[in-house]
Amino acid sequence: MRLLELKVPPVGVVATVAALAWYVDQFAVLQWSESRLGAILWSAAGVFVAMAGLWSFARARTSVNPHRPGNASSLVTWGIYRVTRNPMYFGMLMVLIGWALFLGGALPLFATGLFIPFMNRFQIEPEERVMAELFGDQFEQYVATVRRWV
Repeated sequence: MRLLELKVPPVGVVATVAALAWYVDQFAVLQWSESRLGAILWSAAGVFVAMAGLWSFARARTSVNPHRPGNASSLVTWGIYRVTRNPMYFGMLMVLIGWALFLGGALPLFATGLFIPFMNRFQIEPEERVMAELFGDQFEQYVATVRRWV
């Protein structure tokens, strides 16, 4: 399935999963008393995490283009990248979880769970293959010490 590798913009995946979460929420039989404030705060934290990743890339003056990981000029391993190898994607996941919490149903949370395997297979794994080619042992050492998500 290399056809989808590095082809779908991560923001497009987020929008699709968010729409799916909203759609399946229409059929939810299991609801809970949602905390709108908690959901908003969780999503805001996700935006902060993603922006911290973007800021680190900007500070390192390297490419943030998810379709062309080969354009990376440096391997960013400091800041938020000491905690997670993919803070931008992790932040997007946090926003999706916040959205699911805002909707207040179990089905939206299950729909949100689709984000991780899709991103792992079609975005992160291809990016990591390119990073291994570009940065060799330095990247392998980084992978050995920092988790993909958290």
